[in-house]
Amino acid sequence: MNAELEGFPLAAPQEIKSPDFSNGNRCLRLSEGEGGCRSTTSFRPNPPIVRERPVPEPVMRLSRYFMPILKENPKEAEIVSHRLMLRTGMIRQQSAGIYSWLPLGKRVLDKVNAIIREEQNRSGAVELLMPTLQSAELWQESGRYDAYGKEMLRIKDRQDRPMLYGPTNEEMITDIFRSSVKSYRNLPLNLYHIQLKFRDEIRPRFGTMRSREFLMKDAYSFDLDREGAEHAYNKMFAAYLRTFDRMGLRAIPMRADTGPIGGNLSHEFIILADTGESEVYCHKDFLGFDIPGKDTNFDDVAGLKAIFDKWTSRYAATSEMHDEAAFDAISEGEKVSARGIEVGHIFYFGTKYSEAMGAKVLGPDGKEHIVHMGSYGIGPTRLVPAIIEASHDENGIIWPKSVAPFDAVVINMKTGDAACDAACGTLYSDLGKAGFDVLLDDTDDRAGAKFATADLIGVPVQIIVGPRSIANGEVEVKDRKTGERETMTVEAAINKLVATR
Repeated sequence: MNAELEGFPLAAPQEIKSPDFSNGNRCLRLSEGEGGCRSTTSFRPNPPIVRERPVPEPVMRLSRYFMPILKENPKEAEIVSHRLMLRTGMIRQQSAGIYSWLPLGKRVLDKVNAIIREEQNRSGAVELLMPTLQSAELWQESGRYDAYGKEMLRIKDRQDRPMLYGPTNEEMITDIFRSSVKSYRNLPLNLYHIQLKFRDEIRPRFGTMRSREFLMKDAYSFDLDREGAEHAYNKMFAAYLRTFDRMGLRAIPMRADTGPIGGNLSHEFIILADTGESEVYCHKDFLGFDIPGKDTNFDDVAGLKAIFDKWTSRYAATSEMHDEAAFDAISEGEKVSARGIEVGHIFYFGTKYSEAMGAKVLGPDGKEHIVHMGSYGIGPTRLVPAIIEASHDENGIIWPKSVAPFDAVVINMKTGDAACDAACGTLYSDLGKAGFDVLLDDTDDRAGAKFATADLIGVPVQIIVGPRSIANGEVEVKDRKTGERETMTVEAAINKLVATR
């Protein structure tokens, strides 16, 4: 019987000894007739390995956390998100357009990626991982190697073979598909990954909003015909609306130029922000359209088409696709002209790559068919600053709960005070057991500095534990977004957070 599972205490860990090879012979004893060594040395087995109990994760203490906060706004930062990401110690620039993601930023990035994964998986896409370095041969085969431009980083390996640091993966995924899928019975198929990309931007700026190295979720769909491909497109269309909404963003799908990706059907998902890169134009109704629900059936062709039709029934276009006459036809009170940030881009490009690279399957008619493809991108490292642009105030970031680096910060106003330390320990432990990510501010900073740090990093809930209030068994709970404060017992504070999770 497993003592650990039964709840009994485990014996002290025993030393694991090596076999005794005192006679200098390392062979096992073999029976007569077996080849190899004929030593009569007996093999002494190791004693049973006793596993120790899992070590509990250490308390996430601010005094021991790596969060290099800057007191002043960095001069090189032009927009709010870049300033705040540098000030909070989320990122550090390594060279032009290339950044390290430090612990606080990495926690947000991981939560963004988790939402993306959940919605991609919900839609039926399947995750894989492709390499960042690609053979130039694939791009020469598709005809894009010379056409892509200087944004592509071209290199050679030691055998002088041309390689490139992938800016996108249409060619590689087409090669994987054509070598593995031969029948229409394996369709439809949508493969995605989350991977670093590199595009040698002529002017990287705005921090990770427009960087040279960036993280990208790119998905690629394969279908037998255009009808199936349009359904795949509609799946991603609905999945993207859900993805951005879960991050607290209202993303508007707008007709867009396909650029070097190719194809004739494309939408950019744009959030409205004063610091956006370009002018966008749309109808006011987009601000009130319902987002597809959690129960969306991604196999329902008609249902997804209805979602697509609704969200494309009003005028919305980026500056490259803007039709002044069509926009002028909208009544003045319904027009929205603003700046926007692109957070996602989807394309249907038919047989552009599959025909050039011979990606085909045997159809139900017994004939070979060139597959229809689409690609679908989201930039997680762009999404993080976009969220900050959409949600901040003069004191710092205001994270939506879904992507906040921590769910709550417990602020100990007098570290070393027995009552304060005990209350903070209870809050940290009980909230952790309830599934909350909690940061404990146990620093010796002054009260003002502690409050400023908590506001700056934008954790949704602050629980303030001071000697006066805790003497009455109470703590103060502050909502970072609204600024509202409420005094309550420790137990009530825990129950309040759990109830609103």
